[in-house]
Amino acid sequence: MTFNELVQSAYANAKEKGFYDNWNNQNIGCLLMQIVSELSEAMEAHRQGKYMSFVSLPPNFTLPKMDEIKDTFEVEIADAFIRLASLCGYLNIDIEKFINAKMEYNKLREPLHGKKY
Repeated sequence: MTFNELVQSAYANAKEKGFYDNWNNQNIGCLLMQIVSELSEAMEAHRQGKYMSFVSLPPNFTLPKMDEIKDTFEVEIADAFIRLASLCGYLNIDIEKFINAKMEYNKLREPLHGKKY
């Protein structure tokens, strides 16, 4: 799946589930904070050592039971990606173009982009 396919899929699903009913551009801050909240949940999962890789799953699984992976680091990171993708869909951002451009720019930058860390 490409980034833009992820964007289209995430946005379509969120819209279908009512996440964008009655939204306008004044709510962008709320959408951004929902992304931050997913990253905070990922940090908490990391602090608690909750990783999907430590969950024993059969070798032929396609989708584990959500109660086996809920609140794991990987799932919370996935949630952040999904919310970012959905926001890009809402704003009609061609994120692949911007990711590629930014990565090319970063290749030209100095180590640590001129910062201490």
